[in-house]
Amino acid sequence: MPLRKDIKKVLVIGSGPIIIGQAAEFDYAGTQACRALKEEGLEVVLVNSNPATIMTDKAMADKVYIEPLTLDVVKRIIEIEKPDSVLSTLGGQTGLTFSMQLAKEGFLDAHNVKLLGAKVETIDKAEDRQRFKDTMEAIGEPCIPSRVVTTIEDGLDFIKTIGYPVIIRPAFTMGGTGGGIAYDEPQFLEIAGNGLRLSPITQILVEKCISGWKEIEFEVIRDSKENIITVCSMENVDPVGVHTGDSIVVAPAVTLSPDEFSMLRKAALNIVEELGVEGGCNCQFALHPTSKEYAVIEVNPRVSRSSALASKATGYPIAKVATKIAIGYTLDEIVNAVTGNTYACFEPSIDYLVVKFPKWAFDKFVYAKRTLGTQMKATGEVMSIGTSFEHAMMKAVRSVELGLDSFNMPKFIEMPLEELHKSLHNCDDERIFCVFAAIKRGIALEEIHNITMIDMWFLNKLKNLCIMEEELKDGALTEEKYLRAKKMGFLDKTIEAFSGQKVENPRCGVFKMVDTCAAEYKAKTPYFYSTFDKENEAAEFLEEKNSNKKKILVFGSGPIRIGQGIEFDYCSVHCVWALKELGFEAAIANNNPETVSTDFDTADRLYFDPLTPEDVDAVLEAEKPYGVVVQFGGQTAIKLTKYLDQKGVRILGTSADSIDAAEDRERFDELLEKCNIPRPKGETVLTKEEAVEVSNRLGFPVLLRPSYVLGGQNMIIAYSTQDVEEYMDIITSHMKDNLVLIDKYLMGKEVEVDAICDGEDYLIPGIMEHIERAGIHSGDSISVYPAQNLSQRIKRTLIDYTGRLAKALKVVGLVNIQYVIYNDEVYVIEVNPRSSRTIPYISKVTGVPMVDIATRMMFGEKLADQGYGIGLYPEGDYVAVKVPVFSFEKLQDVDTHLGPEMKSTGEVLGIAKTFEEALFKGLVAAGYNMKKKGGGVLISVRDSDKQEIVAIAEKFEQMGFELYATSGTASVLNRNMVAANTVRKLEEEEPNILTLFEENKIDYVISTSKKGRKPQRHSVQMRRKAVERSIACLTALDTANAVANSLKMNRDIGDVELVNIVDI
Repeated sequence: MPLRKDIKKVLVIGSGPIIIGQAAEFDYAGTQACRALKEEGLEVVLVNSNPATIMTDKAMADKVYIEPLTLDVVKRIIEIEKPDSVLSTLGGQTGLTFSMQLAKEGFLDAHNVKLLGAKVETIDKAEDRQRFKDTMEAIGEPCIPSRVVTTIEDGLDFIKTIGYPVIIRPAFTMGGTGGGIAYDEPQFLEIAGNGLRLSPITQILVEKCISGWKEIEFEVIRDSKENIITVCSMENVDPVGVHTGDSIVVAPAVTLSPDEFSMLRKAALNIVEELGVEGGCNCQFALHPTSKEYAVIEVNPRVSRSSALASKATGYPIAKVATKIAIGYTLDEIVNAVTGNTYACFEPSIDYLVVKFPKWAFDKFVYAKRTLGTQMKATGEVMSIGTSFEHAMMKAVRSVELGLDSFNMPKFIEMPLEELHKSLHNCDDERIFCVFAAIKRGIALEEIHNITMIDMWFLNKLKNLCIMEEELKDGALTEEKYLRAKKMGFLDKTIEAFSGQKVENPRCGVFKMVDTCAAEYKAKTPYFYSTFDKENEAAEFLEEKNSNKKKILVFGSGPIRIGQGIEFDYCSVHCVWALKELGFEAAIANNNPETVSTDFDTADRLYFDPLTPEDVDAVLEAEKPYGVVVQFGGQTAIKLTKYLDQKGVRILGTSADSIDAAEDRERFDELLEKCNIPRPKGETVLTKEEAVEVSNRLGFPVLLRPSYVLGGQNMIIAYSTQDVEEYMDIITSHMKDNLVLIDKYLMGKEVEVDAICDGEDYLIPGIMEHIERAGIHSGDSISVYPAQNLSQRIKRTLIDYTGRLAKALKVVGLVNIQYVIYNDEVYVIEVNPRSSRTIPYISKVTGVPMVDIATRMMFGEKLADQGYGIGLYPEGDYVAVKVPVFSFEKLQDVDTHLGPEMKSTGEVLGIAKTFEEALFKGLVAAGYNMKKKGGGVLISVRDSDKQEIVAIAEKFEQMGFELYATSGTASVLNRNMVAANTVRKLEEEEPNILTLFEENKIDYVISTSKKGRKPQRHSVQMRRKAVERSIACLTALDTANAVANSLKMNRDIGDVELVNIVDI
């Protein structure tokens, strides 16, 4: 059945900001969907609140609304745009839930809008826990003993029959939000209470915990004619009990017998058939490790995180195919875009092994609880492709950027045997390294298996790596031994370190092709992975396709993590598009399966490999590029600069020397002196004693941070000698010989500037002002464009300093500069001669295509010829407010207090004609409950903030909020004629703060404390309790003031203008 004739205009609902559990994989799927719809000549309207992604780029849809993702906003867009259909299955859980609510309310029918992708009935059967259970029972598919409940009492009742431990899964949530494993009644009461509150239909599933079984997934596609195929099978290395997003995953499944495989495949097809899914569907199973008993865990009738992995693992574009099915095509009519001459009804077959390895943020959150369970905690992931499990695992451990090139994590290798044995019982992010150390130290595999329930197949493979390491240490490094180690994924430097011998004839990797069909057909849009076989398919492909165009290699940004998010992928993709337009052939090297940059048709060629110097050598050898681009791949790509420069590779844009001048403290200070630009006073130290002496000399407060970081990692503001000592102890235990920078901390207004330079002229598309004072990381601040409170003199100074710095650093391309304005003087905080986090949003709001222009500058084009002028670009009619989004509820024991170290995982944007409206939209989009009156505000601030809080508290009081405060804050408020009820702290007797939370009396918490981080502190616990109950917790007075001003407008999301950014 070809394209349906009743579809002309489609609304695509995006997935919103990047949070733990719903990351860039939906941006990638949504982008593929928008392109597939436009290919068919359909008009596409997109709504998504995330400004950082390619999906909300003006090129992606005919109308793009970067607006809050709330039901009211989606309804208004349907009324304005009058689409005839809505695509529900590509915006993650967010898109699916909205589509369901609109359909059930009758809103879609009333406006003649069809639901594409998944029928209401299908979504209901898969997402409603009770209906899902009933459906499975009806078709004879076994489920785990469970009961759907809507109250705590019913849950406790059921547990009497099945006993602890139990798993709690809330309905209609994603990433395991609100779920968990309860081992006793107190844990059950806490998790179930939270789960019921977070489920949009107040429903949880209580199921018997079968942790220890194998977890297997099948990715299935079905069309309206009932054609059905499995795209890929996947197996988790970790057994059931660890969320699949937090597990190492292997594709295809490797430990199943042929009988087990066909049994589960049949079950997956049976389920998808019964649910009537049209499009992509993900089925998760638990399989008993020794018998053939299995159970269905859950089914997602939409494109999911696993779909992105299955797409990249096989080369089969699931999101694209699912979109075509949604608009009426069948699998036998859709051409496989990778081969160009087979159809989508061919099941992909692969002749390699894929490993997905999660990336966690625990390096940033030192005090976070690292235990893994059914609630996802990883912020991103990497994928590696190898000829064996060993090969793929060695690549994965390098890709994930832990500073390791093997599975030898120093803390486990040096750990006493007894302690190591105990550590095997900890199911956390470092478990695989603990298992490896245990194998290496001679603990029996059976024993490790009994403790961890990791399949013996995986343990034997890890043992092979241990044996290889021992062989390398023993005897001469022969050619045969060297080659075996290379085939297992060892780098030359790793081989040299183990063997203590120099590699005489280093071998460079060659490349194999991912083509969806195990080389049966020729691929048109290839991507490659490195091996140490004889045949180099990349070289053959390049020879055959010889186009005589210059080749450019773009380095991507690796896994998504806090501090280096999807923004850098946006920049990499735009760079590739610009290169192609300029007539070059563009190749990308990256290892993140969730992103658009690693889509099969973004670049001319894609190299799916780790981004370490030695791995990159093989890509350079195969491509022999004219030049490489590092400035769009965040710190991952920047870290390669020095190495590439020493190799004599042409680095396009800003030179390696200039990058070093901006990052090396002493060189940067010299540069500022030469330019006559002030900066906060500071020094570099190595030891604790030096740090204490320098801090006291500069005068407190001071800012401490290690040199060379991104995302403010391990940065603090110290108010006393004790703070400095605690910080230096942590740093020196983690990093030997790392220089620490100590700066005088200026409590001023922070301003950020992104500029484009051609070596002589510079263009500043916009000056952004942060609502929060300096001291809160720029990625965690609410950022406003155009700046609202700067005098003309300050603006002139900013423009002048930006120009001086750009010229002194000889910047060619992008540069990001952060300033602080203190006592009416401008100081420079830092300069980054690369793309920054704010590039996507400034590009979209100002209409200046920053990455495209920067790419042109690399080839000698002049700014003056681009048509955007030079100096400061004229301000637009709209104000844009970027508001950060956090994933604190997923990370237990993390202090939510904001500071110089970045904590946000994503961002949203509010766009309006006035600042107040834009801020209001931004706060709504970020999930703040904008309660206008009534309700309560709890205030507890440090002594230095007590005078300033009075005016803010007064605003809340005037709006009719009831004020509660801890004793010190309450007495200051009451003395200043602002009525506040004194409330006892958490550790004091009831009624206390917790009582207020439990009685739902609090809507906002304003909490600042001098010290934070440690989970035991009262202030940290209070903020955690607020987050766990979804109460807005404001930890900077400037944010609290902005929220109060926004609430005072007394506006509703229903009466603010909605903006299509294509028209801006």
